[in-house]
Amino acid sequence: MSGRSKVLTSDSINQQMKKCRYDVRGEIYLAAVKRTQEGKEVIYTNVGNPQALGQIPLTFNRQVMSLMMAPFLMDHPNAKAIFPKDAIARAKVYLGQLKGGLGAYSDSKGSPFIRQEIANFITKQSGQPASAENIFISNGASECVRMVLFACIRGAQDGVMVPIPQYPLYSASIALYGGELVPYYLDEENGWSMDVNELQRSLDAAKNRGICVRALVFINPGNPTGNCLSEDNVCDLVRFCHDNRLVMMADEVYQENIYNTTRPFISARKVIGRMEEPYKSCTEIVSFHTVSKGTTDGLCLSTKISHHRHSHFIIPLRRTYM
Repeated sequence: MSGRSKVLTSDSINQQMKKCRYDVRGEIYLAAVKRTQEGKEVIYTNVGNPQALGQIPLTFNRQVMSLMMAPFLMDHPNAKAIFPKDAIARAKVYLGQLKGGLGAYSDSKGSPFIRQEIANFITKQSGQPASAENIFISNGASECVRMVLFACIRGAQDGVMVPIPQYPLYSASIALYGGELVPYYLDEENGWSMDVNELQRSLDAAKNRGICVRALVFINPGNPTGNCLSEDNVCDLVRFCHDNRLVMMADEVYQENIYNTTRPFISARKVIGRMEEPYKSCTEIVSFHTVSKGTTDGLCLSTKISHHRHSHFIIPLRRTYM
């Protein structure tokens, strides 16, 4: 091996990787790691990990998952003393629907039964009928975001509009896939609201540079701003994307984390359902949700791109504390 050059070096790797920046683990995080190595106490608040800060775990989903992973526990003579009746009942429901048990291969979209539960949740939340066929279950919202961005970006001439400030998943992924980040700036003076004039400015500037803008990302509730968009803001986004032939990417993963009590979260699906035609039935939208944020228990998440019929939402489960 002496004298033999390596296959993968900083010069031979895909050069798009060098353009990626994931600042949620950037300079501040590296400084924190150094302090930890020096024996100093550091509280990491840069990622959503409330249990690391002392939050008591929610137990119901853990109990259900334990029983699904080891069904023989339900036959143990002390099972009812260890596990609540509702956890045992829920585990039996899911095991009855998952042919082959937990971990077995299923439909590529995910379990039809679980997707229907998600669809029922969406229907109840938005007041608009949802179909399980329009739902995909994945390993996390980030995976879904990356897949949609990958589908949109065909080359260096394709751009995606992203709010500033933003969650760095978007800027990093767009760079990795060789696309162009097209920033639009939120209005800090007005509670980080969205201004349609700023959207138009950003779109026009990108077109003048020869960029073909394919999609628009909005994060609601905002990360890192925490702001909830008003219904009028969401309507403006819908009209803007439809009229300019942009796919809407609705990042709604923080909907359980509301800090501004004067303005509640309203889903894009609910807003679209109230709008006039052609927006009501011809809006191309992908929505994202995840169980790693908020406090509502769940087992899965999903996403689907279509004309209006979309969404990826959690399975609502009961919350139990111990």
